[in-house]
Amino acid sequence: MRFAHVVPPGSDATRLILVDGDEAVFVDELFDGAPRVLEQLIAGGDDLLERVRETAATGTRHPLSGQRYASAVLSPPVILAIGLNYAAHSSELGLKTDSTPTVFVLWPNSLAAHDDTTIWPRSLSESVDYEAELGVIIGSPAKDVPPETALDHVWGYTVVNDITARDIQYSEAQWSRCKSFDGFTPTGPFVVTADEIPDPQDLHIWTVLDGRTMQDATTAQMVRPVSTLIAHLSKSATLLPGTLISTGSPGGAGYSRDPQVFLRDRSTVTVGIDGIGSLTTHCRILD
Repeated sequence: MRFAHVVPPGSDATRLILVDGDEAVFVDELFDGAPRVLEQLIAGGDDLLERVRETAATGTRHPLSGQRYASAVLSPPVILAIGLNYAAHSSELGLKTDSTPTVFVLWPNSLAAHDDTTIWPRSLSESVDYEAELGVIIGSPAKDVPPETALDHVWGYTVVNDITARDIQYSEAQWSRCKSFDGFTPTGPFVVTADEIPDPQDLHIWTVLDGRTMQDATTAQMVRPVSTLIAHLSKSATLLPGTLISTGSPGGAGYSRDPQVFLRDRSTVTVGIDGIGSLTTHCRILD
């Protein structure tokens, strides 16, 4: 199944929809006590998801076109990001892939929606880059899980653009701030349940900036697959339901190009993963 958060016309309340082709069903209208947001659906476990599946056909259909999206996740317990998880990206940045995953945290204020406009002041950075990434959403608590069963703890997958201020990234030892400006973590628009993605290491991932393809790769190129990342992270802390893990970006970053290519004022960047969706961000730089 495919879900998204939208803000209906004339409202400021975010609601969960079930996406069926070019139509949408408001999940909270399906039955009494139905979830209004994704986090409630995840918390309800398999039984609640199955009830949504069974009642979906009874819901009123609305056109998907014209919907105003909200972030695919609204209040994750934590957003964990993995750096240097594609060899080509590590090489082009001039950074070494470590023997264990590079992990940092993204701040919740950075979450943004599909078709949103991300704004930042030129005085903070003129070297802002895109990074297409597979987002993994945890569905059940994971603690000390082996790679062989790690994917059992995945609720679903989404698309993430891990926008990065490269000048700040190279001037600070920790990467959280350079990737956590307001609006620097667009997600969505869709979350696809895990059963729809039989192999997260067999997905085409790409970026188009102002009409030009910049990244074109496959998740098979990850240094460490999703199962290994979950197993590693779960050794030190329990991964709680709703946790978002952004799994790293492939080669093709603007920073490494000659000449360099960064997000400009009025740029439009779309990152996508086949089978999940495409996520567009509009850019404005304030002088």
